[in-house]
Amino acid sequence: MKRVAIFLFLFSQTICFAQSRLTLSDAVNIALKNSPGIQIAKNNVNITTIYNDYGIAGGLPSVVLSGTGKEQSTNVKQELSTGQLIERNGANSNSAVSSVDAVMPIYAGGRISSEKKRLEQVQQLSEQQLTSRGLVVASNVMLKYYDIVRQQSYAKTLLHSIDVSAQKLKIVKAQKEVGLSNNADLFQSQLDLNAQKQALESQQLIIDQAKTDLLAMLTLKADSTIFIEDTIIIDKGLKLDSVLSNLYVNPDVIAADKQIRINELLQSEMDALRYPSVNMIGGYSYSRTQSTAGSTLLNQNLGPYIGLNFAFPIYNGSIYKKQYQVSSINTNNAKLVKDTLVLGYMSLTVKTYQSYISNLKQLETQQKNYDLSIQLLDLVIQRFQLRQATIIDVKQAQQTFENAANALVNISYSSKAAEIQLRKLSNKLVF
Repeated sequence: MKRVAIFLFLFSQTICFAQSRLTLSDAVNIALKNSPGIQIAKNNVNITTIYNDYGIAGGLPSVVLSGTGKEQSTNVKQELSTGQLIERNGANSNSAVSSVDAVMPIYAGGRISSEKKRLEQVQQLSEQQLTSRGLVVASNVMLKYYDIVRQQSYAKTLLHSIDVSAQKLKIVKAQKEVGLSNNADLFQSQLDLNAQKQALESQQLIIDQAKTDLLAMLTLKADSTIFIEDTIIIDKGLKLDSVLSNLYVNPDVIAADKQIRINELLQSEMDALRYPSVNMIGGYSYSRTQSTAGSTLLNQNLGPYIGLNFAFPIYNGSIYKKQYQVSSINTNNAKLVKDTLVLGYMSLTVKTYQSYISNLKQLETQQKNYDLSIQLLDLVIQRFQLRQATIIDVKQAQQTFENAANALVNISYSSKAAEIQLRKLSNKLVF
């Protein structure tokens, strides 16, 4: 009956999985879609894309329409060269000035070109930061997803062990009915079964809480129901040289390169400030002044104008020079940051690969141990039924089986975690 109950439980779980099973691909895609961090990174890309424009860099003409109107009352007293005296209190006058002015940069010492290139690099930097954020989100979801698979594997091991304890209790009851067993064996068998049921309940709590953590990563409601049924499959073909050679396509490393280039272009912009600038100016102006008293009763001007504006910095307290020196230091700092980042990633890659290889080697041995533990457990149950083994022997065989099963799934998870980390470092994460 116990076997039937366990089978029905697993069968019902399978039906639920079939109805709304959450796959790894679904989980990662949902996280990438809902993650606030991803959305912020996308917004930053949109901002830098908008700013990547010749107008922002100052390379396009600016046109301004301006105007001023004024009405006033004044006391006028004027003595003309002819000897005429004009004197009047409360004379009204009005003036109006308007113009359309345009400024077109012609030469700025290369500053405009450098700034436009810098804006392009800033946009590309934000794109790499978005990619990096996506890798972090995806790898975290994958680790949590496989952790749930691992925890569920623990539960399956406990279910199998509960089945064995139920068989043991059934055997003891049958033996007691014919006088071949005592109450001590019966009580111990029942206690063992109850303890394993409690362990299963505790394990289910761990699974439920792990699922809640995953739901938080997916930005879904914490009380949502998700079903996961999967196995941990490891890619055993990763090579250290390949991973190391792909470190330079890691978005963090590319972003560090972009930051160096941005600082170099800022250097060029600071250097360009020490050179002359030439702008073409032009426009159309209108001015009119009218007064009820004075030597000039009406003055009106209307017409276009064009010309050049030239500026050459001679001395400003060495501000431009110091700004250039600081930008040069910032460029060197950016190079040091990249070198440190690459060195750290290389060290992390080698250590992770060492763990990956070690786990793969252990996996083969542990698989054999697991297979032997199942055979041992079946054999001890058979011997117990024939009264050739004790309850303690069965309990020890169960413990050996549980330890072997849990060790196998732990090594599998560690191998998978190392694989995910290596793929993340080399920008080859697949899901």
